[in-house]
Amino acid sequence: MKKILFISVLGLLSCNRNTPAHPPLGGVLDQKDLDISKTRMKNLNASERMHIQEWINGQPVKFYPTQLNYWVNTEGFDKRERRPDNSLISYSYDLYDFDQTKIYDQPIERRDAKFGHFDELKAVENALRFIHNGEEVTILVPSSLAYGTYGDEKKIENDIPLIIKLKAL
Repeated sequence: MKKILFISVLGLLSCNRNTPAHPPLGGVLDQKDLDISKTRMKNLNASERMHIQEWINGQPVKFYPTQLNYWVNTEGFDKRERRPDNSLISYSYDLYDFDQTKIYDQPIERRDAKFGHFDELKAVENALRFIHNGEEVTILVPSSLAYGTYGDEKKIENDIPLIIKLKAL
């Protein structure tokens, strides 16, 4: 038993030594660091897409891929007419992890947001371009289109894919 514990600890320590350090926000990266980061994100995205697809396969509801690399439970969603820049929209959404645990008690809500002038998750902003007033959709978002490498610095950790239940008010 002691041998197994010792080998496990040794393995964890050796893995930790090879983990590249990431500079703080606003830090400067050289080309090698950028290449490492790019490869890491590419591998992470492929892994998350595989896990999301496995999750979809176990659901009674059908999900459809979009051009921006997220899934939605409405067929032909991103083929609809697109809302123009400077148009207003009110919306709310709830965030869930893939265990379907709600992350925040209260939904995130915005009133009269103007396209092209608000800062939102990439997938949410894109989905709002195609959603109809009063419609509710569920989108499955890889971490690169959610809170990415840094998380939201509250309850969402880094590199977490999300389920977002979005409603146009």
